[in-house]
Amino acid sequence: MTAIKILFWFSLFVIFYSYLGYGIVLFIIIKIRRMLGFSNTENQQEEYEPEVTLFVSAYNEKDFVAAKIANSKSLDYNPHKVKYVWVTDGSDDGTPDILRSYDDIDVYHEDARNGKIAAMNRGMEFVKTPIVIFSDANTNLGKNSIKEIVRLFSNPKVGCVSGEKRIYAKEADNAAGAGEGMYWKYESQLKKWDAELYSVVGAAGELFAIRTDLWQEVEKDTLLDDFVISLRVAMAGYTIQYNPNAYAIETASANVKEELKRKIRISAGGIQSVVRLRALLNIFKYGTLSFQYVSHRVLRWTLTPLLLSVIIPLNAVLAFNEGLFTLNIYSLLLLGQILFYAAALLGWFLETRSIRLKVLFIPYYFFIMNLSVYLGFGRYLKGNQSVNWERAKRGNNETVILDN
Repeated sequence: MTAIKILFWFSLFVIFYSYLGYGIVLFIIIKIRRMLGFSNTENQQEEYEPEVTLFVSAYNEKDFVAAKIANSKSLDYNPHKVKYVWVTDGSDDGTPDILRSYDDIDVYHEDARNGKIAAMNRGMEFVKTPIVIFSDANTNLGKNSIKEIVRLFSNPKVGCVSGEKRIYAKEADNAAGAGEGMYWKYESQLKKWDAELYSVVGAAGELFAIRTDLWQEVEKDTLLDDFVISLRVAMAGYTIQYNPNAYAIETASANVKEELKRKIRISAGGIQSVVRLRALLNIFKYGTLSFQYVSHRVLRWTLTPLLLSVIIPLNAVLAFNEGLFTLNIYSLLLLGQILFYAAALLGWFLETRSIRLKVLFIPYYFFIMNLSVYLGFGRYLKGNQSVNWERAKRGNNETVILDN
């Protein structure tokens, strides 16, 4: 029974640390650093204004081209210092022809459809500016996004800058929309603290930038291109910084089924990334970056979901041993788990009937997130996750490219 208790409390600690404990540790460290006068924002220059390339990889995006280009050209940055590069591999809906009607858009098209990362690898050969900013065709950027991103590059230690992903919030959001929105708000806060401590652990593909000379060609079967690209920049000795004032905004997944599809792809890519970036697990070489990487990413994609399933039977054994119907810590924790998953089940039941109770969205979304890890791990082992763009439905009947 002692061994079971040790395993139970270890599992509970890891689960708590993965989702809440790491945030608490970060908060405490950041508070102490501020009290001691440490800052991670030195050498930033507001007047820094290099040439940049707005880089978009697109597949069949004719419905979004006009809005994306209008949004890109409305951004507050010297227009003479912005280049526009679109790579449209495989597009057969007229997207390349629409793009070619704009005189100042450089369009690089191939008929073959080899996936987003192949398009990025090919398109980067045509980028000549010192900074390249990656964005998705279906997302709109905040007006000051380029300025806010570029400002951080005035610090020579910064090799990558991630913008913020925002989700359109609506009063009638379903569980996917509300859950995704709350998740990204929490993630945004963790990224702010990560950046203040040392470095963000991976960039969001909707909007991120790197120094062009730090680009490394990525393996053609890579699923999370933004994550791998940005962390390899960090492994080269630079930091990934985060600026929520530079943001990309999009609608949430149309429903939980579509969100699960997206999460499974991310989870499969997460497992692939942990294997591919395994050198980053060496804390003796990468120090703080390794600590952040394991705490913020690796645990969530590997050990924690496994322990979530292990802790239930362990808790049940300990509760019965102590007396299931007596007041003890194990029976209370077991009751808490039962209520939590019952809330997730009730959230699913109500969602299928279009009855929305937001208090149930968090346990429901949490369950979906961890279920996707199991399904994603299976897909990774089978090797049947395609690198080609996949369509996923978004709210308001929108369809967007599923890319991260």
